[in-house]
Amino acid sequence: MFITLEGPEGSGKTTAVDYAVKALEEKGYQIVRTREPGGTPISEQIRNVILDKNNTKMDPRTEALLYAASRRQHLVEKVWPAIKEGKIVICDRYLDSSLAYQGGARGLGVDNILNVNLFATENTFPDLTLLFDIKPEEGLKRIAANANREVNRLDLEKIEFHNKVRETFLDLAKRYPDRFVIIDASKSREEVAKATLEAILSRLCK
Repeated sequence: MFITLEGPEGSGKTTAVDYAVKALEEKGYQIVRTREPGGTPISEQIRNVILDKNNTKMDPRTEALLYAASRRQHLVEKVWPAIKEGKIVICDRYLDSSLAYQGGARGLGVDNILNVNLFATENTFPDLTLLFDIKPEEGLKRIAANANREVNRLDLEKIEFHNKVRETFLDLAKRYPDRFVIIDASKSREEVAKATLEAILSRLCK
C-alpha cells in the first residue's frame, strides 16, 4: 500500500506519523517511511536545490519540473520496489503538494501540474492520502516556535501564498474523495496521532 501525507506548513505530520508507524510495526506491518522531495541520494540533491533559501529567483515552472524529476527518481529507486515487496510505503508529501503549491499557489494551474506529474509518475496515485488540515497562521506559528525544524524557501512565502495552498488541498480532497481523509491538525498531538492511526488501519482492513 502507498500512503501519502499532505498539508500546509507546520501541520504536524511528522509527530503524528511517528506514533502511527510505531503502532503499525508492533502489529507486524513492514513500513518504509520516506519523504518528498528526497528519499534517495539523487532526489535529495534535487531537494537541496528546490528548498535552498538563496534560490529566490527560481522560476515557478522550473520549480514544478524539479519536483517532478525528484519524484520520478524516488519512485523508481524506493517506492515501487518497496510496494512490489509487499511493504507499506508512507511518504511525507507527494504529487498533491505539487498540485497545491505550484498548481494553486503559484498559479500554474492544477491540471497543468497534474499532467506533468502523470508523465513523471506513470499515473501512480496513492491508495490513501491523509490531509493534515490547519489554518496557515497556526502552522507558521508552530514553525517559528520549533527551533529544530528546518526553515526552507517555501516557509518564507507570504500568508496569501499559504492560504492558497490550503484552499487547493481542500479542493483536491473534494476532487478525490475516495483516497483523501482529512485530519483536523489543530487538535492536540494525541488526538491527531490517534486519528492518523485509525485512518490507516481503516484502509488496511478494507
